[in-house]
Amino acid sequence: MGRLFGTDGVRGRANADLTPELALSVARAAAGVLADRDGTQRPVAVVGRDPRASGEMLEAAVVAGLASAGAEVLRVGVLPTPAVAFLTAETGADLGVMISASHNPMPDNGIKLFSRGGHKLPDAVEAAIEASVQTGTAAHRPTGAAIGRVRDLPGGAADYADHLLSTLPAPVAGLRLVVDCAHGSAAAGGPDVYRRAGADVTVIGGEPDGWNINDGIGSTHLGPLTEAVRATGADLGIAHDGDADRCLAVTADGEVVDGDAILAVCALGLKERGGLAQDTVVATVMSNLGFHHTMRDAGIAVHTTAVGDRYVLEALRARGLSLGGEQSGHLVFLDHATTGDGLLTGLSLLSRMSVTGASLAELASVVQRLPQVLVNVPVRDRIAVVESDAVAGAVNAAEEELGDDGRVLLRPSGTEQLVRVMVEAPTQESADAIAARLADVVAAVD
Repeated sequence: MGRLFGTDGVRGRANADLTPELALSVARAAAGVLADRDGTQRPVAVVGRDPRASGEMLEAAVVAGLASAGAEVLRVGVLPTPAVAFLTAETGADLGVMISASHNPMPDNGIKLFSRGGHKLPDAVEAAIEASVQTGTAAHRPTGAAIGRVRDLPGGAADYADHLLSTLPAPVAGLRLVVDCAHGSAAAGGPDVYRRAGADVTVIGGEPDGWNINDGIGSTHLGPLTEAVRATGADLGIAHDGDADRCLAVTADGEVVDGDAILAVCALGLKERGGLAQDTVVATVMSNLGFHHTMRDAGIAVHTTAVGDRYVLEALRARGLSLGGEQSGHLVFLDHATTGDGLLTGLSLLSRMSVTGASLAELASVVQRLPQVLVNVPVRDRIAVVESDAVAGAVNAAEEELGDDGRVLLRPSGTEQLVRVMVEAPTQESADAIAARLADVVAAVD
């Protein structure tokens, strides 16, 4: 077995890579590693899923594995990933399990794990679970009355919705919204949350059938949302992914507003209300330089992390900060959530529009994006290439050429023999030319 955990849990093609047997083993191992077993009480686990058909099969396996380890299982059904994290904390459970492959196509599925309090797992805990799965050491098998029990938690969705609405600094009455639920978890209550906040809501992608999740719709396919916003004359559109932990947006004119711009809008709003801890926001190395310029001009510091919302979360918690996010639309409001929450992000965006009276286009215009190009260069040894003197010299020369008007990022892929060359520059032509030049140096060194 290769590495089990990726950047966000265990993921693969359902019933091929991610089998019911593996799901059962992961659940048993997670219960053994994450639950404190002192003999005085039964461990508790919250289990949710997105609507894809394979989730029914994998949910049964996960629930069986947890009960086999002696856990009391609280089954919450189809809900967003952040809802499972919230309910893990709200119920005082020892762990949470979300069965979802997020924005991936329907044939894939995954298992995301949360520890007590609804937090994503650090690398060391994932390694311990993986070792338990591979060695088969999760051997605690209670019998009789000690076997775990399973029950539904029907009020979980309502509790999560109430929590989301409690975070609103202002109602959003009068705003016309098209929400794209990606035929995923957001369809289970998301539109009602926006309506309860005061918005006039039109829904697309709100009819999951188990097979159509993320199929040409959702945050990775914004064409249908753009068309719906224009057709209905809405003030904006909001797109979620399959498990509703992402949020991207579209203006009334159909222009896409990415995670950088949404993060900037929310950061400025929090700072205005005195809610942006240390006047600092967390972003990844892929955030556009235009975002950094906007934050600098507003007196907001930016702490930069590696790509991945788990690293954004780690920085927020370690530094006592309140807001961070990624271009992809994963935003974390740590005062209200323990993980990225697309519905919470959407509500925050709507509230900011309501408070300011500004359109989404006007709010998003504070970020002047620099043209950006990303080139993936196949290599034989990605680490050796990025550490070479020739590549370092080429990068330094490009950075000197760009000065404060651009940026170069060169990094090895985390999973493939690729070196990623990203360049931002004042013009697309300049970005393309510098990226091509650096790619040639990378290829020549290899």
